[in-house]
Amino acid sequence: MSEARPNPGPAQGEVWRLVEAQHRVSTMKLVDDPEEQRTLEELLDTSKPPVPPECRDLHWLLFTPFRYEARSDSRFRRAGRTPPVFYAGEAVNTAAAEIAFWRLLFFAESPATPWPANPLELTAFAVRYQAALCLDLTRPPYDDRLDNWTHPTDYAACHAVADEARDLEATAIRSVSARDPDCGRTMALLSCETFVDRAPIRQQSWRMKLSTAGVYARCEAPATQLVFGRGAFARDPRIAAFDWERGS
Repeated sequence: MSEARPNPGPAQGEVWRLVEAQHRVSTMKLVDDPEEQRTLEELLDTSKPPVPPECRDLHWLLFTPFRYEARSDSRFRRAGRTPPVFYAGEAVNTAAAEIAFWRLLFFAESPATPWPANPLELTAFAVRYQAALCLDLTRPPYDDRLDNWTHPTDYAACHAVADEARDLEATAIRSVSARDPDCGRTMALLSCETFVDRAPIRQQSWRMKLSTAGVYARCEAPATQLVFGRGAFARDPRIAAFDWERGS
C-alpha cells in the first residue's frame, strides 16, 4: 500500500468514451411514433441484466459497462462475473483510437467479412470523475513496467495491478493507451460512484470509415479528423498479420 500513495494520479478530471450510435435508430424503424419507441425500449430493457443499485440513477451510457459480465478478458478486467470497469480516454482522440483498433480487430478475426459500405456512426461523450484514489501507472513506482501495462495481448500484469488497486480502495487506474499511436492516456474507472455527473456533459457525433487504406475518423463539430494507416496498430500481432485486401 505504501508504494501507491506517494504518487497518486489525478483524483478528478474529465474523460471521453466512444460508442456505436445504433441506439438512436435501431428501434425507430419498428415503431410509428416516439411513445411507441419508448415503450418498446422499456420492454427490451427488461430482458437485460439488472443495473447495479449504486448505478441506477445514472444515464445508461454511464451504467452500461457496470451492467454486463465480461465475455472475454480486457485490460483491467477478467472474463466472467468479475468487478466491472468503465474504460475511457483522457482525450477524445485517444478514445477514438481505441475503438478504431477494436473495430479493426473484429475484421481481423472475421477474414471473410467485407469492409462495411457505410461509415460507422459513433457517439463520443464526456463525463467528469472524482476518484477516492487513482493508481497512476505512468508514475513511480509503476512507470518502469510500461511494457507490462501496454502489452498488446497479455493482460496478466494489468489484472494483478487492478486487484492491487481494489485492495487499496482505489477507484481509478490511469495508464498509457496500448492502442493510441500517440500514446494518449486512458482512465479505467472501477466504480460508478466515481462519476461526478449523472449523465454525459458533452456529446459529439463521429463517423468512422474502415477500408484497405486504414481507418479514417471524422467529427463535424468541432471539426476533427483522424487517420490511422495500416501501420498504426501493427504492434499488435493480430493487426500486423491483417489481410487488408477484401471486398466491400
